[in-house]
Amino acid sequence: MHGDHLLGLPGLFQTMSLLDRERKLEIYGPPKIKAFVEAMSQTVQFKLTFPLETFKIEEAGLVCEDREYAVHAAWADHDIPSLAYALVEKPRPGKFYPDKAKDLGVPEGPLWSRLQQGLQVKLPNGRIVKPQDVMGSLRPGRKIVYTGDTRPSTSLVQLAANADLLIHDSTFDDELAEKAHEDGHSTASQAAQTAKKAKVKRLILAHISARYREPDLLREQAKKIFPHVDTAEDFMRIDLPLLDI
Repeated sequence: MHGDHLLGLPGLFQTMSLLDRERKLEIYGPPKIKAFVEAMSQTVQFKLTFPLETFKIEEAGLVCEDREYAVHAAWADHDIPSLAYALVEKPRPGKFYPDKAKDLGVPEGPLWSRLQQGLQVKLPNGRIVKPQDVMGSLRPGRKIVYTGDTRPSTSLVQLAANADLLIHDSTFDDELAEKAHEDGHSTASQAAQTAKKAKVKRLILAHISARYREPDLLREQAKKIFPHVDTAEDFMRIDLPLLDI
């Protein structure tokens, strides 16, 4: 694939046009995503400065894949077709051990680089040195899951399994659980239950109703079930360190 990928509804077209974007953009979404994009472009009436291609997702599973990551989708439980996404980094090469390379007669330089790229090398004496001879086990990448609008569901627990970060619909507090179900949303506690079942490392409560001027109530309800929780904020930045083993 070439270009960038946008999952879900395309809300960034106009901004990217103003920035004179030129790279191709691929948009993935429910079956009617192409019709939505066409209707929006006709209604808003702005001209794109970059190629655009839409892809409809009809089944859960692998959506798209690049050299460094893969994106998986699962159907959310909402009143209209809605998808949740998991961005999964591919495993990184293991730690390189220079002393092992030297002991095997591999001179420092380009051959070390080839080994770190996962390629075997041949020494002048004919000896073959493989990456696993001088490197540790593969190191896992990070996993980020975004649910979009949804009721709690088993499919989301499976999608979010062992994620580093889960961003989950938390529209209402516990007292409005019935309304949340009727409207196709989740409460903060339900989001926390999903995080707990999926054994994620961190939870962010998102899509919070405007009725809550301060989200402290929702955060405290979620913390009773899952301690590592925060509420989403505009321009929020989160550091997800890579795991070195």
